[in-house]
Amino acid sequence: MRRRLRPILALVLAPVLAGCFASGGGSSDSADTGSRLRVALAFPPAENLSPYGADSTILSRLGVTEGLTALDANGTAAPALAASWRQEDEKTWLFTLREATFQDGSKVTPAAVAAALTHATRAAPAPAALAGVTLTAKAEGAGDVRITTGAPDPILPLRLSSPSLAVLSAKAYKEKDDVDPVGTATGPYELTKVMGNTAATLDRYDDYWGGRAQATGIDVRFVADGTARASALRTDQVDLAEAIPVAQAATLAKGTRDEATATTRTTSLLLNSQKGPFKDAALRAAARAAVDTSALAEDVHEGYADPGAGIYGPAVTWAAGRRTEPVGRAEPGRPDGTRVTLATYDNRPELPEVAQVLKQQLEEAGFEVTLEVREYSRLESDALAGKFDAFVLARNTLVDTGDPVSVLASDYTCDGGYNIAQLCDKDVDRAVAKAERATDTAGRQDAAMAAEARILGTDAVVPLVHQRIITGVGTSVSGALLDPYERTLVGIGTRR
Repeated sequence: MRRRLRPILALVLAPVLAGCFASGGGSSDSADTGSRLRVALAFPPAENLSPYGADSTILSRLGVTEGLTALDANGTAAPALAASWRQEDEKTWLFTLREATFQDGSKVTPAAVAAALTHATRAAPAPAALAGVTLTAKAEGAGDVRITTGAPDPILPLRLSSPSLAVLSAKAYKEKDDVDPVGTATGPYELTKVMGNTAATLDRYDDYWGGRAQATGIDVRFVADGTARASALRTDQVDLAEAIPVAQAATLAKGTRDEATATTRTTSLLLNSQKGPFKDAALRAAARAAVDTSALAEDVHEGYADPGAGIYGPAVTWAAGRRTEPVGRAEPGRPDGTRVTLATYDNRPELPEVAQVLKQQLEEAGFEVTLEVREYSRLESDALAGKFDAFVLARNTLVDTGDPVSVLASDYTCDGGYNIAQLCDKDVDRAVAKAERATDTAGRQDAAMAAEARILGTDAVVPLVHQRIITGVGTSVSGALLDPYERTLVGIGTRR
């Protein structure tokens, strides 16, 4: 069933990238200053590198942007631009800033931070980290920012770690409906040039508050084809390549290594519950019953994934012990030749294969399936507009805030900003709202799992596999940040 890639394909693709990763920016490559890094990313910018959407993780993975807080290895909030914080009452927090500067030379002041967060609250659509949340940020004295939320928000420090709530200088917001991260962020690398959705150049920001980065800069190419990314790494055209296809992992043995990282990413089948054939809960149940997740994990992902257990997978270590059975599932109906359109994207190389296997499984159950595959940036707007009956999505469940409830609010509630399933169910909304109100960690986790049971009961989402992401790392590279939350890749200690 697997579509084995022919060796000649890699040889054809390799010359396409030749010369694309030559060091740029005019920075020194001497041993004293370190070399420039060459990085191949899977996802071209879909929103002109706006920090408010999916592109925000591109900026954070490359060390360009930062927020007030960061997410540590344990999934808790850690200091970033804020050195410390304290909760004043159930709706108010005070964040004390560290001394730092923006890449345009201006200082990170309380007024600048408050303005940046205010811009984020006014973005349309709202950043996923702010789904269902209202907040007001105000400068307080010479070094503090006071943030007040409309309702109690016990995970605000976690929320502010989201890449979509990065703090940029005033220069970034000069255009009314646009945000420009070029030279306006605070991270160790400054975005200096963007070549559409094909490439970008970054130079080291020597005045970074956390110390000078070891590499002098980064030359980035956005390469949607997974085989081409693996080939570029294998032939020493790049130093780091994300999302290596599992079929290519074994080819990286000489001169490179592949690092498989357990992540909080779940690949799911999302069924349009608002219009089309899957508005019928019985047909959604029929689609769910037709799916064999073990075949996807073992055959398509070749063991680099676990069969789908829920919205949260094994990397969310507390979830399995709290999971309960789905609530309110309908009995499967009879497809009887019902025609559906199934869509996915090819930036993550296993997804088209997953979709092809799903097509076969659904057709065996009685559906007639048309498969559509595009590059993600050419697919996202149609997916969010509900133009497909079914959609295969690989979603990092903790990337937006590190909080398990946030992904439920953004992806599965009536007002969710990333609701590809078009789900609007009053029982789900109530369960998610209850989880959002939970203040202690254990109670929040229990409430999140109760909400998961409600969501799975609608069959608007069918968890398929929980992924382990393969990152290609050149043997001369040290310090790559292999992050289960997929927010970071290059840091101040990454070099070759």
